[in-house]
Order: sequence, then structure tokens, then C-alpha cells
Amino acid sequence: MQTTTSPPTVKVIGANGQISLGKQFAGRQVLVEEQESGVWLIRTATVIPDNERWLHEPVVASELVRAMAWSQEHPATDAQTDAILSSATLNPTL
Repeated sequence: MQTTTSPPTVKVIGANGQISLGKQFAGRQVLVEEQESGVWLIRTATVIPDNERWLHEPVVASELVRAMAWSQEHPATDAQTDAILSSATLNPTL
């Protein structure tokens, strides 16, 4: 991970309590930690919603990697669409 340091800059907290960090951070999520009174640490973060956390478990993540590799080796095709749809209408339990 590359770290970049820059000299301190003076920012003014507006009347609405906001501070601008610059357009390069627009739309990003950040963690704001108050380390002590008047001292804040602001870090960019990627937040994973609770209902998607299971996708990042090691077993599931490795299965997803395998599935993605398989899908790249076997591109989607419409070659059997008619046969599959015909079979499904003849046998609605499929």
C-alpha cells in the first residue's frame, strides 16, 4: 500500500458543521475517529453491508473466484435457448 503525506492545510468548519476534503474524495465513505478532544483521524473505508458479508467469507469467496474463472472459459451463448424453452414448456416442473 502506497502512503502519501502532504503538509498540513488549514480548513474551516462551516456553520453547518461540514469540512471539505476535496473533490478527489467526493462520494467516498470515511471513518472518523475522535482520538481526543479536537483531534480527529479520518480514513477512507469500504463498508460491506451485513447482508453481503457472507460473500467475503473465505470458502464463498474462493467458490466465487472459481465460478468467475469458469464463466470466462465458457462464455454465454444462445445456442440452446430454443431447446431449453421448448423443454420447459413441455415439462413445467423444470
